[in-house]
Amino acid sequence: MATGIKDPEPHEAGPGTDDAIRVMLVDDSAIIRGLIRKMIGPEPGVTVVASVADGAQAVKRLGGKGDIDVIVLDIEMPVMDGLTALPKLIELDPNVKIIMASTLTERNADISIRALAAGAADYLPKPTSTTKISGASDFRHELLEKIKNLGAASRKAAGRPLPRVAGAPTGAAQERLYSEPVKLRKAMNAVPPKIVAIGSSTGGPQALLALFKDLKPTIGVPVVITQHMPPTFTRMLAEHIAKNSGWNCAEAKEGEILAPNRAYMAPGDFHMEIADEPSGPVVRLNQSPPENYCRPSVDPMFRSLAKTFGGRVLATILTGMGSDGLKGGQVLTKAGGTVIAQDEKTSVVWGMPGAVAAEGLCSALLPIDQVGTYIMKFMGKGRR
Repeated sequence: MATGIKDPEPHEAGPGTDDAIRVMLVDDSAIIRGLIRKMIGPEPGVTVVASVADGAQAVKRLGGKGDIDVIVLDIEMPVMDGLTALPKLIELDPNVKIIMASTLTERNADISIRALAAGAADYLPKPTSTTKISGASDFRHELLEKIKNLGAASRKAAGRPLPRVAGAPTGAAQERLYSEPVKLRKAMNAVPPKIVAIGSSTGGPQALLALFKDLKPTIGVPVVITQHMPPTFTRMLAEHIAKNSGWNCAEAKEGEILAPNRAYMAPGDFHMEIADEPSGPVVRLNQSPPENYCRPSVDPMFRSLAKTFGGRVLATILTGMGSDGLKGGQVLTKAGGTVIAQDEKTSVVWGMPGAVAAEGLCSALLPIDQVGTYIMKFMGKGRR
């Protein structure tokens, strides 16, 4: 939308600057760009180096320079929209991480899911008005968390020094995680599990689509999924998985009895737990406080599965920021369940899978194109 407000280009940091994550804002509203830049400005170690009004300008500014770590990309813009610009930006710099940003509408949620499948690293629902953006502390926290984590991932992929930024996955513990060999544990299942559980966050939609291409709907057990996403997005993602894989995949409903060969997605803003009832295992949804800053969260799902199925659970942790799934994974493995995780190389952010790997909970650490096949083989023979 045209605003008539001048949006001066911020000072350009030199290409050799390694102590700050470099961000480009792409939005047709000068007001929105200004508000977001004002949010980012005071944060140490993060700097906005470019601010443009459409996708075409973003493509021109990126220009193969390799000097931008993260792009916050609006969806609806004149000249060139975000979905059109996305593949052009990735082609110019495969290491840049792109966050799709849009107001939370059905149409924009569908476009965002398509963008994530096409290579965007993450998404960010924008508040519906400039007033809400300017006063939204949760929006600022989520934006900066994504920028820091994705900026660090971009730097690592490009072979540049990791930034020393508070909140980014750096420091002695993270360096040890990336450098020391991961110790795998023996899978404990003596018989095939009764359920497969998947937890994912940043980069999860792409990973889930890849996994379900190899995971056949003849597996013989239910599959439950917690992906960090807001309402509407989770329903769209489930529909996208169903359309592209042949699975019967949908948002879970309260009181629904789990059936074999079906996939159940935790709805946005609800934790999903599985309870043991006389009729069989059923879905229980709740809005208990967020865990790991997330609702839905992986940990409560894993804990409930350990309680309901004991050790007959195969849990998979895919790409994502933070450590959601770690505490629940500890409960699962203690009960005799098995945890596997996506490897660092194919993860957009190796936070969640890295956390369970570093803790020694994993029985396998796999590239995403092998996860679905591994699960099928595991379910077919169990472990002895």
